[in-house]
This record gives sequence, structure tokens and C-alpha cells, in this order.
Amino acid sequence: MQNLLPEPPATRLPADEAAEQALAAAAETGTDDAFKEVAGRFPAFSGGWAALAERSLAEKQPVTAYAYARTGYHRGLDALRRNGWKGHGPVPWAHAPNQGFLRALYALSQAAAQIDESDEAARCAQFLRDSDPAAADALS
Repeated sequence: MQNLLPEPPATRLPADEAAEQALAAAAETGTDDAFKEVAGRFPAFSGGWAALAERSLAEKQPVTAYAYARTGYHRGLDALRRNGWKGHGPVPWAHAPNQGFLRALYALSQAAAQIDESDEAARCAQFLRDSDPAAADALS
């Protein structure tokens, strides 16, 4: 059966240059404290939370990763809604400001799987693929 309703327009988050620069500087230092400072200075910026979640996953700390990823995910949902997202529709990976949210969503899926929250892990993985299959492919 064909869907006769049009696909909602893609949501493109606005860039946050100051947060992106702070995240790049944190990556250069490579310390946990530098990434925590980014999240503290820019709490609405999903990229900082995603970076913390990714680091925690790499350090085999899934509970910590889950907390960071969930924060980045929810802050990203808030930003998407403020920018016209209605709960569904494309969130393009190719648009760099969207990548923090999509990375947090992927990290949430990974952390949920590691703490045996299999339903949430599957929901997040599907949400990522529904947002943009290219994001799922790039992050997997």
C-alpha cells in the first residue's frame, strides 16, 4: 500500500559555532575533564554529551555512557522540536549540526544494549535508521 501523505521536511539544526570550537579543543586535549567542561558550558549541545558517551563506551562504562547518551538524546529532541520537528521525519546525517543528536542516539542504543535494555536498544537503533539510514551506516 502506498503512503499518500508527503514526507515531512528534513529538520536541520542550527550550528553552534562556539560549542563546536569548544568540542574541537576538547578533542585536541583528549581529557575527560575537557569534554565535561564542554557539556557544562553548553548543556543544550548534544555533541558534547555524545562525545562523553562515546568515551565512556570505549572505557567499558555502559552505565555512565547511558546517562551521558540519554542526556544528549533528550537535549537533541528539545532542539529538534524547537526547529520544527514534529516527532518524525528525516534528520539528515550530512547536515553537521544534526550529528551530535544522531551520535547520542546511537550511543544510547549501544549503552542500552550493554545494560540489557534490549527493547530500548532496538527502539533507538530503529529511530536512528528512520532519521537517516546514512547515520546508521556511518556510525555502525
